[in-house]
Amino acid sequence: MSKVFTVGDVASHNKSDNLYIIIDGDVYDLTKFQDDHPGGKKILQRVAGKDASKQFWKYHNEGVLKKYKAKLQVGSLDTKPKAAEPEPTAAAPVPTKAAAPKAASTVAATQESEPLEPFGSLIPFADPSWYQAHHSPYYNETHAALRAEVRAWMEEEVEPYVTEWDEAKEVPAKIYKQMGERGYLAGLLGIDYPTQYTNNTVASVAPEKWDLFHELLLTDELSRSASGGFVWNVIGGFGIGCPPLVKFGKKELVDRILPGILAGDKRICLAITEPDAGSDVANLTCEAKLSEDGKHFIVNGEKKWITNGIWADYFTTAVRTGGPGMNGVSLLLIERDMPGVSTRRMDCQGVWSSGTTYITYEDVKVPVENLFGKKNQGFRAIMTNFNHERIGIIIQCLRFSRICYSESVSYASKRRTFGKKLIEHPVIRLKLAHMARQIEASYNWLENIIYQCQKMGETEAMLKLGGAIASLKAQATVTFEFCAREASQIFGGLSYSRGGQGGKVERLYRDVRAYAIPGGSEEIMLDLSIRQSMRVHKALGMKL
Repeated sequence: MSKVFTVGDVASHNKSDNLYIIIDGDVYDLTKFQDDHPGGKKILQRVAGKDASKQFWKYHNEGVLKKYKAKLQVGSLDTKPKAAEPEPTAAAPVPTKAAAPKAASTVAATQESEPLEPFGSLIPFADPSWYQAHHSPYYNETHAALRAEVRAWMEEEVEPYVTEWDEAKEVPAKIYKQMGERGYLAGLLGIDYPTQYTNNTVASVAPEKWDLFHELLLTDELSRSASGGFVWNVIGGFGIGCPPLVKFGKKELVDRILPGILAGDKRICLAITEPDAGSDVANLTCEAKLSEDGKHFIVNGEKKWITNGIWADYFTTAVRTGGPGMNGVSLLLIERDMPGVSTRRMDCQGVWSSGTTYITYEDVKVPVENLFGKKNQGFRAIMTNFNHERIGIIIQCLRFSRICYSESVSYASKRRTFGKKLIEHPVIRLKLAHMARQIEASYNWLENIIYQCQKMGETEAMLKLGGAIASLKAQATVTFEFCAREASQIFGGLSYSRGGQGGKVERLYRDVRAYAIPGGSEEIMLDLSIRQSMRVHKALGMKL
């Protein structure tokens, strides 16, 4: 139990060899921390024995406090209010009132008549409405339990260190391993939970109850890291490289490599984009020719901007096995230990810790057993996979938009200009309102699409929802860009320097283009959305 101090007690610890400070009612011993303080000892010595909350929040965000709190906090003031005990429903790691088991592939879990308990900061629009005790048909206690589980892990193991990992351009391997051990990787494939390939299941949700809203929630909570680099590191390459293996790979191949991937011991990525073929996938040139004995494909070509490629053990690779256009494209699993595979890191504007990679294949011999599906029929698998990829991008963009918004609300509520708080200026409230309306409209559309994906078969969903998903992908990235810019305007110079109070906004602003371009650029997505929707509705009997 932590010690209780009076203000007078803390005031007596005001020397360089005995230095305490107060931040938000908590007491910290910084005597041995002085040499590590990036601002130098003098700054700390000026507030020795005093309440330094104002000075701390002027330069730092909550991530710094989370990082050092366990190490440096020695107690709290006797005047600090005690935290209220949380309601069991909001914090329970295991569901207490779960709905009857239903097949995730056929029906969505539905919410009972009463809303779930409030959760999180309760800043309006900072979280999806069901976090704030609104009624929802999509979520039940299993979703609330997963939310609490992932939030606790993120706050303890991830959020305090994200800035360090971003600067180092790498997330520790143990974090990816934990993703496997906690069962999270197996829940991010857009399919029923694959218990036949893993013994690691999610603690708070029984595998038979796992649905697409659990997957949405998991991605959303991971995105609270405010780092596209982190999210892409732990689920980027995996989330788009592994589903084709599961859905189209030969059983012997899947049995051999999927358990290691789901355990977090091996990594997989998707290699489609080339120096001269981005959104125009049908015109890729990486070539795979059958060997004379018909036992191998010989692969030559390059891939560019490949997420996680520098760490990947397996590459789900789009290759040309036939004539020009979409009907000559196949998918192959290429393994790193095959001679002729080389990778090098690419330095990019954003998502620094995601491992963006340039891959070169030189006369790589790939067994024909590593072909996904049939030769020259890989384009359909690629298109199906794009829907799953784009939904992931949408989820991340909308959470990042919420972070830009909520960080802005928090900062505007304490920063004073011209004699009053920023949030008291109508122009600032207007910025916040425009951010919130775009976030909420986009998120409600997302929930509807997820529900439709869960009710429809895969082929039906690909045909009917492909256009809507493409359109929402564009909408979400535009929303993210808008919110990042408006948050930067609200933070001013603090969002221009790395770290500190505006650190999340600065990092997310760098990540914007990494979401607007991959998975289909905004212009391509908007055109595709209308073309595909018109084509499908004509087939359904539309008359013009």
